[in-house]
Amino acid sequence: MTSSASLLRSSTRRSARVIAIVATIMGIACSQAAGSSRTAATPQPARYDVVITGGKIVDGTGNAWFYGDLGVRHGRIATITMRGNLANAEAAKRIDATGMVVAPGFIDIQGQSGSAFLFGDGRNVGKLVQGVTTEILGEGSTPAPVNDLTVGDEKLRDSSVAKTINSFRGDHGFDTWLRAMEKHGISSNVGSFVGAGTIREYGMGMRQGAATGAPLDSMRAAVRRAMVDGAFGMASALIYPPNSYASTEELVEEAKTMSPFGGVYISHMRSEADTYLEAIDEAMRIGREARVPVEIYHLKAAGKANWPKGPRAIAKIDSARAAGLDIGADMYPYTAGGTGLTACFPPWSAADGKLFANLADPVMRAKIKAETLHKTFDWENLCDQATPEGVLITALESSDWKAFAGKRLSDIATAHSKDWIETAMDMVLAEHDRVETIFFIASEENIKLQLAQPWMKIGTDAGGRDPDSTKSLVHPRSYGTYPRILGKYVREEHVLTLEDAVRKMSAAVAERLSIKDRGSLREGMYADIVVFDPNTIAEHGTYENPNQLATGVLNVFVNGVEVVHDGKHTGAKPGRIVRGPGWAEK
Repeated sequence: MTSSASLLRSSTRRSARVIAIVATIMGIACSQAAGSSRTAATPQPARYDVVITGGKIVDGTGNAWFYGDLGVRHGRIATITMRGNLANAEAAKRIDATGMVVAPGFIDIQGQSGSAFLFGDGRNVGKLVQGVTTEILGEGSTPAPVNDLTVGDEKLRDSSVAKTINSFRGDHGFDTWLRAMEKHGISSNVGSFVGAGTIREYGMGMRQGAATGAPLDSMRAAVRRAMVDGAFGMASALIYPPNSYASTEELVEEAKTMSPFGGVYISHMRSEADTYLEAIDEAMRIGREARVPVEIYHLKAAGKANWPKGPRAIAKIDSARAAGLDIGADMYPYTAGGTGLTACFPPWSAADGKLFANLADPVMRAKIKAETLHKTFDWENLCDQATPEGVLITALESSDWKAFAGKRLSDIATAHSKDWIETAMDMVLAEHDRVETIFFIASEENIKLQLAQPWMKIGTDAGGRDPDSTKSLVHPRSYGTYPRILGKYVREEHVLTLEDAVRKMSAAVAERLSIKDRGSLREGMYADIVVFDPNTIAEHGTYENPNQLATGVLNVFVNGVEVVHDGKHTGAKPGRIVRGPGWAEK
């Protein structure tokens, strides 16, 4: 029998041998690690597609800028490091950004370039030269979903348009539309809300009245399918038919449908003027009852009499947020808005698609005039808010009216010896179009106040134009929204900091829309990047001469591909679809 002492000595010897073996292994491992460390201290040059060095990196999150280098590989940001660390890195393209700001590409939450993406050249020149790399469409209407009620003769005067629009029929027509834009070839990324007006038309056509029963069921189903196809939510424009025919209750029911998919309800509200605060209440009610986040398009108090409501609107939103409602807004930095002259007519005038027929009928025309001059129900008349002197007609094509493009409505009426409403009806009927118009309605003081709000985001409410091909006047926001903020309100007037301005143009929008891989400069994100000169960036377009590109944006990359070089579009079209959180790839 072995003694306890013998067992202890044997165990001790075995333990010593194990410790020695482990120590030897550890020594080898440490030696290998040390060798690896020495090798890492003198790395071989890494291969990048693009290296941007020496700039002030403003990452979009609101963090303070820092000097740094950035490397792009395979369309994504591969590394962000301190200045000088990529000085010797191998790269197919190098950009010295000394003295420049390097920022994430701007995301336009209220873009209007859908026609250019589907039927135009797809370059989106005026937007890209501002630094916009992603555009979100959908205010009020979208080309999809499509059924017999959404495609009327007025929309299908051009057979090529008819063929394209009809291709968006079916359960996944919204997805087909998005893919059609990408296939067409676009320079910027694109995504969209589903238009509430299109949803209304899908179930009710251009009829007025409450949507109930089967029509409402089909509308809710169309919203659900659009969310599965990648819509970011539902966007209403409640001053335009058929959007304006929808009741609050109807919008709540539709918004409830998108709630499980992470959708956002975003709205050009029913009023920005006399019932401005009540319209905010309606938007908030929809958010509360449907349990969805709420955004307000181009927040503004319209008309001088309503300018004092600007601070009250901000207080109302702040109070709702403090009570737990997820509500925010976007804006553009101009005192004038832009839409059709038909926004001065009562909404019922366009019911059943009969606007032009009504304008040609003496009896209906007299009724429209009487309602416009002496309203009998609540609706938004932008000509009242701007006054005829503040209404600038930008685009006229017919031979009898073309010479009056760029004139004020008051002057055009005087030239025809008629009052403004008769003149407006004559123009719309002759043009057989809504007649693009600029309305001077907002306050500079309110613009500055709104820009400072933490929940504010930036959107253009405009399409991207090319000054080489655009002949008519447009709103200067098409060319200057982002440079105007960075030049006038950041550099010159110090209304907000550079970091906060960039955040409101990029990450704030991405976060609101649940876009996980764009909107900020971080490793692994898609390489949507803007390089601009903070000392010179500026807009140049005016209301009288708008078709001028902004300057100061030197380089723009979309998905790692350079689309703007030295301030000029390269012609590249690397844009892709971006989708909402309900997207289920098929």
